[in-house]
Amino acid sequence: MTNAPKPIIQIRNVSKRFGKVTAVDDVNLDILTGEFFVLLGPSGCGKTTLLRMIAGFELPTEGQILIDGQDMAGIAPNKRPVNMVFQSYAVFPHMSVADNVGYGLKIAGVKGGEAKDRVAEALELVKLGGYEARMPDQMSGGQRQRVALARSLVMRPKVLLLDEPLSALDAKLRAQMQFELSDLQDQVGITFVTVTHDQDEALSMASRIAVINKGDVAQLATPSDLYEYPANRFVADFVGSVNIFEGKLTLDEPDRAAVDCPGLGKVYLNHGVTGPHGADVWVALRPEKIYLHVPGEGKAVRAAALDAPEDHNFARGCIKGMSYLGDITLYEILLDSGAMLRVSRPNLSRHDQEDFTWDDRVSMHWRADSPVVLLG
Repeated sequence: MTNAPKPIIQIRNVSKRFGKVTAVDDVNLDILTGEFFVLLGPSGCGKTTLLRMIAGFELPTEGQILIDGQDMAGIAPNKRPVNMVFQSYAVFPHMSVADNVGYGLKIAGVKGGEAKDRVAEALELVKLGGYEARMPDQMSGGQRQRVALARSLVMRPKVLLLDEPLSALDAKLRAQMQFELSDLQDQVGITFVTVTHDQDEALSMASRIAVINKGDVAQLATPSDLYEYPANRFVADFVGSVNIFEGKLTLDEPDRAAVDCPGLGKVYLNHGVTGPHGADVWVALRPEKIYLHVPGEGKAVRAAALDAPEDHNFARGCIKGMSYLGDITLYEILLDSGAMLRVSRPNLSRHDQEDFTWDDRVSMHWRADSPVVLLG
């Protein structure tokens, strides 16, 4: 016996072609009951096409989609146990909030007190209780988005599909709604499947993320695993900010490895990478995992925390760019090798950003557990 959640959506060898263009290429995915699942990828990668096939608005060229164990072949969109929130919200401008939310119930033949109670319940879930009489043009973009959510939730679907649900909102409201969507999903317990191209949005909301590239799943993982352990160069480069350097694997043992990178220097890791000696690889290093300090402090920093041989995980350079972003300052550093390195540093006090400025000579170190080696 196990309490592990079961798949609510099973995607089996699904492909979708539009003429000679393959939008989705032999995808296999299980989306679990009650999870917040995100399809993440750049524009044109096939993520929205995959969502529309789950909804029934597009039909697979090949393969099978099952929802709650039922094959969806031949099942019309309005007969599937899903509901979809579109990027544009598609709120009816001539209807009040209550009529918008209750429209699906009316079509389904739910009337009277039950319909009124379910509309009120859905509006309370999205924090719009008391807004029943409002018209859409009297509401903000965030409120209209909540109306669209309530209209979908009132139908009590097994799966809620969301196509770029926050893209029309400004940055501050988008950040607020990320938390609200996550809380709402946890409260109602319905499986959410969301499409987005925004990495921060995906990382902040998802329980699992499928990164889509050229119609295929490049990696499926939790947000932390996706960020910390990217499976390939595309994922490392697409999810968050990262420095990537070419190199050759010069040491690979179960508890340590080393890569010689012409641009970055000698890189030491405190774990193996299972690659052949001399293999061409890439080293990915996140900007926030690099220690930035004035020349001369290197030995103390390395001895205290970095656990690497003397001539590894170390670089020198000159600051050629700075971006103050409030919580962090991002530095562009021209290394002595001629390569560029991005380093981010938290501004823990109001004056931290004043420690370094343009054209300063600086040294950098990083821990042996910070780099990720990506095989070719």
